[in-house]
Amino acid sequence: MMTETYTVTATIWIWNSDKGASAWHFLTISGQPADDIHATARMRRMEGGAKRGWGSLKVRAAIGDTQWDTSIFPDKASGGWFLPVKAAVRKAEGLVAGDAVTVTVDLL
Repeated sequence: MMTETYTVTATIWIWNSDKGASAWHFLTISGQPADDIHATARMRRMEGGAKRGWGSLKVRAAIGDTQWDTSIFPDKASGGWFLPVKAAVRKAEGLVAGDAVTVTVDLL
């Protein structure tokens, strides 16, 4: 399988729910990259790939010099994908909520 790579710039935000704020930080992948990722997800399902929780896809993400393996999650409301940005990554790169960052995402 060929690796698909997307590079986007997005703002870090903190997940909020009806129960209040949490410590989960995300970026939203939107626009054409999100559309392309949705197309890949559909193709993988058609090819009989294993269904993953919440429609997630495994990825390798990189911000600056920091790379990590995680999953992205579809957001029906925006049509985009949520990418969790864990604390170790934010600390290593000196990032906080509200920062605009460039991230490279490889679909695995």
